[in-house]
Amino acid sequence: MLDPVTARRLSRRSLLAGGAATLAALVAGCGGGDDAATPTAAGSGGPWSFTDDRNEKVSADTRPTRVVAFTGTAAALVDFGLDKQIVGVFGETKRADGTVDPQAGDLDVESVEILGNVWGEFSIEKYAALRPELLVTHMYDPGALWYVPDESKNKILPLASSVAITTARVPMTKPIERYAQLAESLGADLSAKKVTDAKARFEAAAQQVRDAVKANPGIKVMASSGSPDLFYVSNPKVSTDLMYFAELGVDIVVPTKLENGDYFEALSWENAGKFPADLILLDNRSTALQPKDLAARPTWAQLPAVKANQVTPWDAVPRFSYAGAAPLLENLATAIRAAKKVS
Repeated sequence: MLDPVTARRLSRRSLLAGGAATLAALVAGCGGGDDAATPTAAGSGGPWSFTDDRNEKVSADTRPTRVVAFTGTAAALVDFGLDKQIVGVFGETKRADGTVDPQAGDLDVESVEILGNVWGEFSIEKYAALRPELLVTHMYDPGALWYVPDESKNKILPLASSVAITTARVPMTKPIERYAQLAESLGADLSAKKVTDAKARFEAAAQQVRDAVKANPGIKVMASSGSPDLFYVSNPKVSTDLMYFAELGVDIVVPTKLENGDYFEALSWENAGKFPADLILLDNRSTALQPKDLAARPTWAQLPAVKANQVTPWDAVPRFSYAGAAPLLENLATAIRAAKKVS
């Protein structure tokens, strides 16, 4: 799921989606309509191809070994078994105090080149110097490459082929499966214990959510994000993680007056109580206000879920791997089991 600031940026970016998709097709080569990758034979020799979620087939004489990706994407690929193939990343990687951003997961951030650490930051010079063979990122809106700046994409995309994986309007399991397919095509072993253990944990966590809902029925959950001026309520019909939570039986607030892109409804703080909720999932990214920042706001403090201390952190942009998503489900199950009806 997206935080509102980036969702607004996406709405703007979607206007340019057609141009981005056309250019990427010229660079990578258009391809057939199947969803599957064509994995390379053992070793690095032999042809490689992958059809991404723009329905563009990327091909190469040999499997790419120099991959640059959005940080969360790189971390997901690492979860599936890639390692030295990741040579560069862009997006939140290190915090201001030097600590690793949670988005990076188990990625060794000291072993990769950081091309940009915030939205809009992408060093073309560093990217070119890496001699990239493949760029990989999320795609929230058709044709829009996540964290690839619109103003410089025409210089970035010709330098290497690109792969985009859909991360909105489908349940979370879909991008997880697609990143697994991509990782396998790039040489990852999906039968490795690390991967199979993570998948088993994910499946068990999903069952924990189902069981929590059955054990504590009627809990209304609201996914939200706070900014100084507005309170955003996110839409489970668009956000991939919320969509999956709903599939597991979670009763999630559906906003009624959606902004462009349909990601959320923006409420004034005076109207923050528009939607009754027993449990609030609160965007935990540094771009959003946290509970300590919201404590002095009367309309926040008066929400029944806040009064009952039924607010839990929420990863607005999840890591699309079994290892990345399992803890999110476990935390959600715990929060639902502990919640009381207050709305």
